[in-house]
Amino acid sequence: MASDNASPFLAIRGLRKTYGDAVAIEHLSLDIRRGEFMTFLGPSGSGKSTTLYIVAGFQDPTEGSVALDGRNLLAVPPNQRNIGMVFQRYTLFPHLTVAENVAFPLRVRKRPEAEIKARVQQMLALVHLADLGGRMPAQLSGGQQQRVAIARALAYDPPLLLMDEPLSALDKKLREELQDELRRIHRETGVTVLYVTHDQEEALRLSDRIAVFSKGRIEQCDSGAALYEAPASRFVASFLGNSNFLPVTVEAVAGGAAELALPNGLRAGSVPLHMPMARGASATLMLRPDRIRVLPAPARTDGPGIEVRVRDVSYLGDSLHYAVVTPWEQEISIRRPLGDNPEAAAAIGDHVRIEWDPARARVYAAA
Repeated sequence: MASDNASPFLAIRGLRKTYGDAVAIEHLSLDIRRGEFMTFLGPSGSGKSTTLYIVAGFQDPTEGSVALDGRNLLAVPPNQRNIGMVFQRYTLFPHLTVAENVAFPLRVRKRPEAEIKARVQQMLALVHLADLGGRMPAQLSGGQQQRVAIARALAYDPPLLLMDEPLSALDKKLREELQDELRRIHRETGVTVLYVTHDQEEALRLSDRIAVFSKGRIEQCDSGAALYEAPASRFVASFLGNSNFLPVTVEAVAGGAAELALPNGLRAGSVPLHMPMARGASATLMLRPDRIRVLPAPARTDGPGIEVRVRDVSYLGDSLHYAVVTPWEQEISIRRPLGDNPEAAAAIGDHVRIEWDPARARVYAAA
């Protein structure tokens, strides 16, 4: 049964996986659209790879269901699911040439030789290795080997491609180059991708949506921009992007916003609420490092802010990183683009004023 436009291409429902008393996944549900690049992001042990392996058929769930294009996937043996898979290690056959590696899944499916030859050339061209079909895997760089693994996984035109930390063994520059290649390949093929990583920058760069995993559950699933601008929990705010968490007290609640006070009694502004808060409650104010302004003390604008001491300044090429210390001895991280004139004179030991827009801050219950 084919899915219509309103139905999810891949539907995960109530998935649970236990190992004795240990719970790896706890009642996880998720819909993935056809052609979507969906990334599972989270720390080690959060359940993202286990979820991927259940979809692949390498593990069986304790409870729940997985349907692909309306078909119960759990009733299908792994080798008949027709799903492409790319691992962290390239898993190429060392005794076969590059072209023979790409041809392997086609030969297993007994495709005609003429079709195999044409498809291999098409796939090698897709991953920009058209001239290397006769080489052995050992003659290739790590990045080239991973391109071959991607070509092999796509050779038989699978409806779904699963990728488990495929770039984590590569150095930063090569990783970024292959991220660009993956984006291009996804655009050109339209294949639906489930991608596992613990690298937040990689997730932001590649994905249509990101599912943030924690302790076997999905904390939030949304576009990278939505996750960065409006993280639903402190965990999401801390895992996706850098964040400062300041202790505050709720002084008043009105109109869907909370009036907050900092530990030194100064106002932190009226911050929009996305969860219930009571007057007098202890809470946590989240400020992104790139959303904090630095001004010479005692200059100030109408926005909330405090005077701080500069503990350290780091040059990062396109920006400056400031580590500043609050009156209550908490360190705050700030990142500002080069060319911001107010920062030009800021040096270690200086006292400056920092300010923020409360409308772009978030407030959470105290940890």
